[in-house]
Amino acid sequence: MTPAKGSIDSHSGVSFTVPIPAARGSLPALAPAEHWHHQTSRALSGPAAHRRPPVVAVVRFVEAPRIESRFGHKGVDRVLEEVAWMLRPELSEQEHLAPDGHGGLVLTLRGAAAWQVRARLEGISTRLARLPVRLGDDHLAVTPVIGWADAADRPACTDPDQLALRATEAVELATSQVDLVPRRWTPAPPARHHKRASGGPLRTVLQALATVLIGVVAPFAGLILAYRAGFDLGTPAYLVVTISLVLTSVVIWVENLHALDPDQPPDSPATPPPAASAIIPAYLPNEAATIVDTLHAFLRQDYDGPLQIILAYNSPHALPVEEDLRALAAEDPRLVVMRVPYSTSKAQNVNAALEVVTGEFVGVFDADHHPAPNAFDRAWRWISHGADVVQGHCVIRNGSASWVSRTVAVEFESIYAVSHPGRTKLHGFGIFGGSNGFWRTQVLHETRMHGQMLTEDIDSSMRVLLSGRTVRNDPALVSRELAPATLSALWKQRIRWAQGWFQVSRRHLRSALKSDELTARNKLGITFLLGWREVFPWLALQMIPVIAYIAWREGGITEMDWFVPTFVLCTLYTFSAGPSQVLFAWRLSAPEVRRHPRWFWAYLVVSLFFYTEFKNHVARVAQLKELSGERKWAITPRQVPVRGENA
Repeated sequence: MTPAKGSIDSHSGVSFTVPIPAARGSLPALAPAEHWHHQTSRALSGPAAHRRPPVVAVVRFVEAPRIESRFGHKGVDRVLEEVAWMLRPELSEQEHLAPDGHGGLVLTLRGAAAWQVRARLEGISTRLARLPVRLGDDHLAVTPVIGWADAADRPACTDPDQLALRATEAVELATSQVDLVPRRWTPAPPARHHKRASGGPLRTVLQALATVLIGVVAPFAGLILAYRAGFDLGTPAYLVVTISLVLTSVVIWVENLHALDPDQPPDSPATPPPAASAIIPAYLPNEAATIVDTLHAFLRQDYDGPLQIILAYNSPHALPVEEDLRALAAEDPRLVVMRVPYSTSKAQNVNAALEVVTGEFVGVFDADHHPAPNAFDRAWRWISHGADVVQGHCVIRNGSASWVSRTVAVEFESIYAVSHPGRTKLHGFGIFGGSNGFWRTQVLHETRMHGQMLTEDIDSSMRVLLSGRTVRNDPALVSRELAPATLSALWKQRIRWAQGWFQVSRRHLRSALKSDELTARNKLGITFLLGWREVFPWLALQMIPVIAYIAWREGGITEMDWFVPTFVLCTLYTFSAGPSQVLFAWRLSAPEVRRHPRWFWAYLVVSLFFYTEFKNHVARVAQLKELSGERKWAITPRQVPVRGENA
């Protein structure tokens, strides 16, 4: 959103203009810290504390230092008064709040289970992110960061100041994430404590073998044991597997057909193009060879309104390319280059960049993306007419680099030109894919990216949908990116993606099915997207033990009747899904990919004999990694592009 006159500028931080309610009149003064200390001491020593000791939380705001630098202490006090005005109605008589002396508030809340406290503080954080704060004629939005400590945590504590100090330690962690997630204080581990290893090649090999034991050996043994106990489960098992394969094929076919007529943006925007921003998060050592080309691509954008380009990056050490980046920023005032010193993730970089955003809407891009010149104008046509998020079409621009990148190039067309538009048309919702996605700024401000999720993009998509927002898909909103060029790089990328999807499924599927914000049509699509996608890799594998069992039962594979009409028809229909998707991908793909028909033929062969099972295998291994607590963000090595590779 466009900053109001006199609001904080992009050099000292930024807030966002939001609608404000009617005047509230004079706000009551906050109670002094001494009053909070006295009341909290009583709560800690009272009889209720023996049943459930209270919780102390510290609430601070990322913008507080910049507000103070512009408006003085009175500006910060005004923010705290507005926040207290919002919080007081939901506090009981035994709950208290006061200034913490560092530009924030300290709260004493009644004791409860950790999940209840967390849910309550998450609700407070979300509401504060939406709170319009008035400073004179300025209308600002703030970014809350919350840390909390339970008096019952070991070592036990009955000193209010000590509890506030613990909550302050937690709020410092929350400040490094800026994701609106309250952080709980935990004691520092003993010096002798060592973090469990996050795995390595041997562990991955063992996990791969475990998927064979779980998915093939165990079912085969179970069928034989059941047979010897007098139960022949071969036919029922065969029917279950066949039906699951046919069901999946039906959905693929329906999505393919719906993709032929994707949703289109309105012909013209509802209002003239406003200020827009692009956020490019980057881990610079991995992007050093490509980032300057990327920034030049953004600076060539043909957008009708003001465009701000933010490179938010982290790096473990200084790099020569940083001098080039600073020089480029000095030449063009549209470019803001910011190093995020505490960041270890893409999510933290995006969240940090939001502090300096000036645009009414924001495009989020990975550091290898080159958006089409009209990308921001086309995205605004969607957003100006009510869309909250718009996901575009990601096209691979280094398809000629290797057989792996060619495979990914065609796969991306089947995803972004077919599956995503078809799913959006069929089920009524889209998803943000992490790059080439455009957000209404206030929605991204309220949603943020959660760094603890391996696919923070899919997680944010689900949280947006569950909040009642709209996510659209536009296959003509194009940006070009680099694909992994080696199988090892592809494995690292896809294992993280698969594990991240599994995290999202575990976290959001149940909530989605219970949500009042989603229609039955939406819920059916989410069930297939989050539920079926996790079950299917195991079901598809069951054809091996089931056929092996039937062959054992019949006395050998040569004794089986392979020409049962049902088997033949189901097999033909199931196998038709893959070629049909390749055909639709070719028909709907970007011109620079479609002019390589051999890539599509090669993809069809590679998928049939390797790639489909490769992706299913990755999904199974990823689930074991997640269930065993192994979570590691593996950087996908970036290939240095050669100009004109897709020509």
